[in-house]
Amino acid sequence: MRADYTRWLTEQQYADNTKAAQLHRVKKVEESYGNLDEHFANGTYDGVINALKYSRADEKANKPNPSKIKFDGNIRNNLQSYKNAVVRYRKFLNDIGFQKAPIPQQDLREKNGTLSDAESNRQRLSLERDMQAALRRNIASLDPSLKIIDDGSERAVDSGLIDITCDDGKSIVVVEIKAGQADNRAIGQILGYMGDLLEEEDGRPVRGILVAHDFDKRTKAAARVVPTLSLRKYSIEFKFTPAD
Repeated sequence: MRADYTRWLTEQQYADNTKAAQLHRVKKVEESYGNLDEHFANGTYDGVINALKYSRADEKANKPNPSKIKFDGNIRNNLQSYKNAVVRYRKFLNDIGFQKAPIPQQDLREKNGTLSDAESNRQRLSLERDMQAALRRNIASLDPSLKIIDDGSERAVDSGLIDITCDDGKSIVVVEIKAGQADNRAIGQILGYMGDLLEEEDGRPVRGILVAHDFDKRTKAAARVVPTLSLRKYSIEFKFTPAD
């Protein structure tokens, strides 16, 4: 595990207890499967993720722990937490792979004074992280029936990391957040997450909520034919008060 992973987790605005849990779980996986950096470099990373899969159907069949990791307690919950940690660490490795060379400050803006693609993307990700943190603090503002069930951090599935995973008493709910306008790629992303959960949860109903400032025409059209997917707009309000 790279030494700068802790800094990356901090930059992603994870709480201290979440950071500690992620570091512990990555270390435990490496004790059983070897250095994850080497797996990433050698193209064997997916093999580690696959070794940590354990579905609700596996749980119903009372299958034994298929992994090399030894632990007490519920097999599915434990392996899900280790898989989450490994998928999150892969996201870190992908991120630093695209950012090996620091971007000079003077290059962060184009000649016309607008933000470069790299800086714009960085700001977008930061806003999405802030929005996720705010929504986690008040998930009822999105839907009063929702209860967060992902232990405070994104749940890992084959398609990636789900922003917030909830339960409404009837279904598992995937909440995906996009800063600005969402396009049709966001539809494919959230449907992929929903499909992964359908498989992992052995057919339990799954629905999705895509949150964005606005949606393009194709996104709205696609959502109309998916009854288990809803679109929700967010707005940001500024309030001003006199200085003391």
